[in-house]
Amino acid sequence: MKKGSRRARQEALRRQKQKQRIIWGMGITGVILLLFGAVMSLRSQSIPSADPADSEAIALGRQVYETQCASCHGLNLEGQANWQEPNPDGSFRGPPHDETGHTWHHNDAYLIESIRLGGARLPASQGVSAMPAYENILSDEQISAVLAYIKSEWPTDIRVSQAQR
Repeated sequence: MKKGSRRARQEALRRQKQKQRIIWGMGITGVILLLFGAVMSLRSQSIPSADPADSEAIALGRQVYETQCASCHGLNLEGQANWQEPNPDGSFRGPPHDETGHTWHHNDAYLIESIRLGGARLPASQGVSAMPAYENILSDEQISAVLAYIKSEWPTDIRVSQAQR
């Protein structure tokens, strides 16, 4: 057997294996992207809209807010006194959800996730929040309704600003 033809066959075999790896890699990447897209699609479909113009959602949200949230965030969304100052243990008091607070500085997805996961979502560098996680207490519909209620109480300019986040 000639050395030249043996090298040519080895080179052809190497190129063929390289092509197979590329094809497999592209296939696996495609499957991962499809799965990721499907999961994100399902997740976005499962979150009801937090529409501050939906009177039914607002009514439900007000009821849930009064039961679950008002004890820390105030019956009128006013929050607790000195909410920006840490407690002696490093935790923070419930902030207001009216226009004087920072709730409207965040988009709906962040706020919904905040309600679901509570204070545990925050890294230690941001402080300690005693807010409980509501993911096993409230349904997605109730969580979105609470946000719809809160947003319905904001002045129009604040609502417009928050909707752009």
